[in-house]
Order: sequence, then C-alpha cells, then structure tokens
Amino acid sequence: MTKQVYNFGAGPAMLPVPVMQQIQQEFLDFQGMGISLIELSHRSKEFEAVINRCDELIRELSNLPDNYKILYTHGGAQMQFAGVPLNLLGLKPAHKAVYSETGNFSKLANREAARYGEIIIASSSEESDYDRIPAFTADMIPDDASYAYITSNNTIYGTRYQEYPDVGDTPLAIDATSDIFSRPVDWSRVGLMFAGMQKNLGPSGTAVVIVREDLIGHALERTPSLLDYAVYEKSHSLANTNNTFAIYTMGLTMQWLKDQGGLEAIEKVNEQKAKTLYDVIDNSDFYTGTAHPQHRSIMNVTFTLPDDEQSASFLKEALDNGLYALKGHRNVGGIRASIYNAMPLAGCEKLAEFMKEFEKKNG
Repeated sequence: MTKQVYNFGAGPAMLPVPVMQQIQQEFLDFQGMGISLIELSHRSKEFEAVINRCDELIRELSNLPDNYKILYTHGGAQMQFAGVPLNLLGLKPAHKAVYSETGNFSKLANREAARYGEIIIASSSEESDYDRIPAFTADMIPDDASYAYITSNNTIYGTRYQEYPDVGDTPLAIDATSDIFSRPVDWSRVGLMFAGMQKNLGPSGTAVVIVREDLIGHALERTPSLLDYAVYEKSHSLANTNNTFAIYTMGLTMQWLKDQGGLEAIEKVNEQKAKTLYDVIDNSDFYTGTAHPQHRSIMNVTFTLPDDEQSASFLKEALDNGLYALKGHRNVGGIRASIYNAMPLAGCEKLAEFMKEFEKKNG
C-alpha cells in the first residue's frame, strides 16, 4: 500500500489485511493448481474442501450445535427479508410473525415480510429516532405466530441488543449482518440467524443463513427454489453456481478470527475499540452521541458535531489524515465510525486522537 488508510465504511467494509494478502497470493494460482479460485468449478473436490472448511470453522468458533444447518445464499442480507418469511411463516396456519422495529433495516424487513403474511410490529423505537432498543418479550408474541424477528445491531443508528431477547418457544429470527461473530452467540435463543457477508465476513452480494434444522422444509408454496432453505440444505448450497469467491473469502476470514483467539477474544478487542471512541464523546461538549448509552453498538459508533459546516470540515480533515468513510447515514447525519472485527485498535486510537485535536481547534 502507498499509504496507511483506516476504512471506517459501513459496508462493503474492510477485510483483515492477512486475508487480503492470502487472496492476492492465491488469486492467480490456487493451491498450486495453476488456476485462480474464481475459475475453479463449484463441483470440484478442491472447492468442496473450501466450503467444508468454512463450515467447520463456523461451527468451531461459534460453538454451533449439531442441529443447526449452514447455508450460503444468494442476494445478500436484504434477499433474506423475503427468505425468512417465505420459509418460516408456514410453520403455523395463521402465517403470522412478530417484528421489533429498531431502525431502517428492520423496517424494510417487516415491509417485505408483509407481502407474504400478517406482520405485527410489537415494539418500536421510532418515536425516539431509533436511539435505543425497545423491550421485546415473550408476552408480546401471540400463540399463533410462526416466528419473532429482530435486527441485532443497527448500523445506521449505532444501537444493538446487548443480549438476544427471550421470546419463549417462538423461533427467533435474527438479522445479524453488522455484528455476526463479533461476540459469542447464545444459540439457545436463536432459531435462525442470517448476515450479509460485507461487514464482518467477506465481499458483498452473498449471505450466510444459520438455521435450526426443524425450521427447514416449511416454505410457502410460492417460494422460489433459490429462496427455499430446503434446496440449499439438500445441495450444500450448491444447487446452482454459488459465489465461490465469497465463500472462500469467508473461510479465510474465519481462520483469521480463529487466529485472533476466537469470539471471546475478538469481543474484548471490539469493546476496547468502542470504548476508545465513546470516551472521547462522553468527555466532550463538542461531540454528541446519537445512541442511548445503555444501547450503544460496539460495531458502529455514531455522533454529531455542533453544525453541518463543522461536520463537513471534520470529514475532509479526517480523510486527509487517512481516516476514510466516516460520513454518517443520511437518516442520521453527522459521523459514523464502523469498527467491525477487521478494524485494528490502532485505527480507533488514531481516530480518537484526531477527534481530540479537531475539538481543540474548533470547539
């Protein structure tokens, strides 16, 4: 690289440098075969080894129970806004589900799901501009609901569920796109978890779906075959040509995560990174955090400056200092630092020092 740049983009996000270096080394010559991984048949024994290794690492790192299946699906996370209801609404005759609305993506998800059944919005933080996580409990779930749904981390607003809600016997479906494998997983509370790869796992355009096996095989009759979890499970996600490069990259990323010490270790690093930035915000009269302190994300740190002119100057100077893609989402404005697993502590420390210096000059 010609210069050190820390990429705080919300997604597609940075990958670990060792992962990108290995991709670079193997891109033209995968494992001495003389061809690139992206030229390799998804039916070959070599790619079978790639996808099997990715499965193994997911199970090992997350302590995934044997009765959960791992699917690699087309279309990224937003395709699963349809995939989840198409596969789970058929669990009960009422074709009903209950959603907690905590931001833009949960709102998009429940709107999409409403095309296929009855969707109840049991809790929402819209009235407070999604600055917190509302209560979501088992007594909010009717007996005839097929599933409950949450977005575990809200990229735009910088909030997250500090722990997954207990919704009783109702399967809980979780969009974990922006915090998957950033912390240990309590699978006892999870029926289904999905994530687009572009934040913590790999390149954009593909998603991983981890689903309890008893929830497979109930797809609505109108479900397209490439949205039917049973098709993915039966074919090991290779009913047609999947994104082999994305699965390969995810496997490398999972190996990197293992090398860091696993989910418990990376959670501690992520908490330290977030604290480095939140400490600056909390000790400042210049920066204002947009998320309620009890509901703050450790993946997306959001804050504002006194006015738009100051924000524009902050973003320009930050970029000049190698701090890339800090502009907040248009729904919130201000600044957003996305600090997924691959962001090193040094990047957060550099941003924190820049914030302090910028406040001294402009506060």
